Amino acid sequence: MRRKTIYYYFLLSYVLVFIGSFLVIDLWTSYENKQLLIKNKETELYDSLNVICVNTIHDKYNRVANGIDEDLKIQLRTYAKSLNCTLQIIDFKGNILYSSQSYEDDSIPDFNIRDFGESNYKIGKFYNYFDDKVISVYMPITENLQTRGYAFLHYDLDALDEEHLSIQNTVYLTFLFIFMLTLIILITFTFTVFIPIKKISIAAREYAKGNFTYEGLEKFNSDNEIGRLGLSLKFMADELNTMEVDERKFIANISHDFRSPLTSIKGYVEAMKDGTIPYEMQDKYLDIVLFETERLTKLTENILTLNKWDSKGNRLDITSFNIYTLIRQIANSFEGKCEKKKLSICINTDNKYYMVSADKDKISQVIYNLIDNAIKFSHSESEITVNMTSRNDKVFISVADSGIGIPKESLSKIWDRFYKTDLSRGKDKTGSGLGLSITREIILAHEQNINVVSTEGVGTKFIFTLKKS
Repeated sequence: MRRKTIYYYFLLSYVLVFIGSFLVIDLWTSYENKQLLIKNKETELYDSLNVICVNTIHDKYNRVANGIDEDLKIQLRTYAKSLNCTLQIIDFKGNILYSSQSYEDDSIPDFNIRDFGESNYKIGKFYNYFDDKVISVYMPITENLQTRGYAFLHYDLDALDEEHLSIQNTVYLTFLFIFMLTLIILITFTFTVFIPIKKISIAAREYAKGNFTYEGLEKFNSDNEIGRLGLSLKFMADELNTMEVDERKFIANISHDFRSPLTSIKGYVEAMKDGTIPYEMQDKYLDIVLFETERLTKLTENILTLNKWDSKGNRLDITSFNIYTLIRQIANSFEGKCEKKKLSICINTDNKYYMVSADKDKISQVIYNLIDNAIKFSHSESEITVNMTSRNDKVFISVADSGIGIPKESLSKIWDRFYKTDLSRGKDKTGSGLGLSITREIILAHEQNINVVSTEGVGTKFIFTLKKS
């Protein structure tokens, strides 16, 4: 069974509210309008009957009682016609002395003016005198302060229906106009909110399945919150896709870096065991096995180090020390490597007593990694330069070489784990690709910055900051 969406319930609510509103408006306004029309008509008839009685009937009642002459009939008939009513004059006994319309009955046997109560209005068939309901309004006819009879105006109630229908049509048109406005709002909501959210929902399901290349959000408009949400989701998917690719590269790189020494170790050990390598040459190959074992140990230690930084569990032991002295000591430790490649390390500074506040062991690792990289990728008979300068409350330290450089497209990736540029793979036979990742994590843990500037074929410069103590 297909699950019903929020939009389904929204539409259902919209339809139910529309139908309910229409019924309420139709029934309530119809009743209220009808009552208002009746009230207004009663008032209008009463005022008109009062004018007729004052101007025509009161001063001529004797003529009415003794028989109505033609002039009076014409006057009364004209009044009745102009009001679209039936005008009657009735005595106490219910005898109809005059009627503006001809009816067979000339008397009303059950007539009793007390049936009207305290009101001058009554709705009904007027003692079944009329076939349809009428609004009956009466006024007493007096002579010498005595009531002689009653003047009645009867208005057919059905005549109000046309006026009532006209008013209701106006109400319906107003309701239809409001409905069209809400329909426009609903359509706008559908295209600007529901459809984009539906696309985002579909995209989220695709991303949850691991399909980070799903392109359903490519044409999203970023001019509103939902559009920006869609683009953010697309950006997240792109980042996850990149991470997935990087993860595959990470696994491939670490597999390669573990496989190579393991293959060498396995091959040499098997060769010594089966006698392929004679006993007198085993020391040479045992040294190679030992070297490869140290490579694996270093690789494992680097991975564990990175894991500590990722878990935020590696605390810094902040002390105050002379950074120049530390750099000099580390540079001296590379004397053997530098002699092999005929390299020189030059330390430039205007002050040999730069005191910094940092974790000395971790910063030693940073400097060691940077100088070690510079030596690996420098050309023979070249110079590695270490510069130190001070600005405000920070010391800026740079390590520069004039080696192979880093391709422009690789600059943003050199901090990734196990990443090696194509150029470096030919020269860096012992590196694990983790040194720069560890370096960056250490500097960021100190809440400092590290950057790189490099030109392919010219050289590379790493610059990082430390806080003065």
